[in-house]
Amino acid sequence: MNLGTLPLLVSLLTAQPTAPSAVANTAPLPGLPNVLISGVPAVPPELERRVHQYLESRNAQLVDVTDDGKQVLISTRFADVAQLHLVEMPMGARTQLTFTPEPIAQARFLPGSANVLFYLQDVGGGEFYQVYRFDRSTGRAELLTDGKSRHEGLGVSRDGKWLTYANTARNGKDTDIYVAPTDNPRQARRVTELEGTWYPVDFSADGAKLLVQQFRSVADADLHVVDLKTGERRQLTPKEGMGSVVDARFTPDGKGIYLITDRYSDFSELYRLELDKAPYTAAPPSLTKSIRWNVQGLELSPDGRQLALDINEDGISRLYLLDTRGNTLSQVSLPQGVLTGLTFPRKRSDTLFLSLITSRSPTDVWQVDLRTKKTTRWTRSELGGLNTEALVEPELVRYDSTDGVKVPAFLYRPRGASGKVPVVVIFHGGPEGQSQPYFSALIQFLATEMKMAVLLPNVRGSEGYGKAYRAMDDGVKREQSLKDIGATLDFIASQKDLDASRVGVYGGSYGGYMVLATATFYPERIKAVVDVVGISSLPSFLQNTQAYRQDLRRAEYGDERDPAVRKVQERISPLGAVDRIRAALYVQQGKNDPRVPQSEAEQIVKAVRAKGADVWYMLALDEGHGFGKKPNRDYATMTALMFLEKHLGTPAPAAGGSGSKP
Repeated sequence: MNLGTLPLLVSLLTAQPTAPSAVANTAPLPGLPNVLISGVPAVPPELERRVHQYLESRNAQLVDVTDDGKQVLISTRFADVAQLHLVEMPMGARTQLTFTPEPIAQARFLPGSANVLFYLQDVGGGEFYQVYRFDRSTGRAELLTDGKSRHEGLGVSRDGKWLTYANTARNGKDTDIYVAPTDNPRQARRVTELEGTWYPVDFSADGAKLLVQQFRSVADADLHVVDLKTGERRQLTPKEGMGSVVDARFTPDGKGIYLITDRYSDFSELYRLELDKAPYTAAPPSLTKSIRWNVQGLELSPDGRQLALDINEDGISRLYLLDTRGNTLSQVSLPQGVLTGLTFPRKRSDTLFLSLITSRSPTDVWQVDLRTKKTTRWTRSELGGLNTEALVEPELVRYDSTDGVKVPAFLYRPRGASGKVPVVVIFHGGPEGQSQPYFSALIQFLATEMKMAVLLPNVRGSEGYGKAYRAMDDGVKREQSLKDIGATLDFIASQKDLDASRVGVYGGSYGGYMVLATATFYPERIKAVVDVVGISSLPSFLQNTQAYRQDLRRAEYGDERDPAVRKVQERISPLGAVDRIRAALYVQQGKNDPRVPQSEAEQIVKAVRAKGADVWYMLALDEGHGFGKKPNRDYATMTALMFLEKHLGTPAPAAGGSGSKP
């Protein structure tokens, strides 16, 4: 043996594996070795029995439809994770196609061959999705991509000849677009090689052109067209100014496009652009000017005669049809809820498929006959045997904040409650997200079983209320947006049936930042905080989020490398003011989170514990930005409910007020 190698050999043999968590006293949960906990007590069997039915709810998300509309591909869960299933008639059996340990939510049939489909899947919630080809005739899936870089934006041309996606393979930071023949999908070629984030949007009907989006932020994007034969790329949206690109479709002849953008209005509206006139220097006529809400989705019928539009009206989805021959709009009646996944079969223009979720029922697939406007339900997802009529419907409320802002919110008031009830405020993520009335096991259990009110505010910066409202928290303006937290607490104090002395907050991702900010800047007004994959320090979050996301997030939060911006970010970051936190804290995190890294959770846990406070901590080793596996998700939900019941369930000795503001 070479004696020079001995120290190296000894170090390799004695090296200890890196601990999965820097938080003291973390240990695997009995029965769930991939979940580490610290300070979390055992779930009482009584609570576990009470919540069990709520946790058995399923969703059936529309993924794709066969060319003739006779078979529907859905993503639903029958074991631990969502998998692809086939439904061959309304209310028919759900035949499972994939049986993988990781969830699958995005897939596309190969046009002309319902036996072949392509799908995206990651490992452990890391969001480094890979492209797979699945053959129903053999039941086998084949990995088509490198297994390392992130892939997204999966699409297939209408003639079935071409596959497209974006990935980060070139340098790990920029996102390029690739096109590959479906009969030889490993022969992918790069059609954009540019700085920034680029996604494929739509193929022309003949497969010769591809719409691509250059994405800088939700508020700043451009649309281009690429000639796939020559490689020529031409920008279609104006080179000056800013605006969103929500979605776009080629017209059937490939000479024009339908585009949803807020470039010319406060709201996202629908426009038709002719390619030979682009880029436009003036605003083209809006096709949805009469609707003063965001158009948030579209799908064009194969014959090009009808556009299906998803309109976000104060958080509720409305389905409209646009007759493209006369540009006339008509509305289709649907149950009140939130739509996703508008899809026409590739060879039928008389029927439309969609997903719909309501506040009292999970996501299911519906079909609309466009001749009669009759709706047909294709799936009925289980709710653990619960009576949906006993669940709570929210009411839409608004309350005043500073700077003339009126905050819209959905309020779930428990039925049959006596006296003042505790309140759980749930902040959405994003920040450009929006709370909408959708079924949530957590919300319904709080309101129905625990008799707590649940309030979902859409504070300034939320999507759905115009781009001016969405921009109110950009960069250093985020400091002003924190005043909406105070307005939310004031609203609770103004309600005779809500107990302002028993308020808890719950939020994930940016919502996690908001709940930590509530604990920091309104310490005397809340009792309990559940932070799920949340940001504890804006500068460290921006420095440590995945490289492909950094510039996108800096456009929203401001650039932490600018000393003036960083000063504001540090001032409003909870980590720098943990001494002010008085509320009980429960932090939940996925180890593989590429968006909000594990360090954001662990630094706030350690800092709060250092000042002598008790903190519950949960770390899932096989999860990322949230919990995709049922056992992990069930445990996270049960323990969050246990935590909130512990700290909010006992009334104050005397009538409580709102407390003093910081």
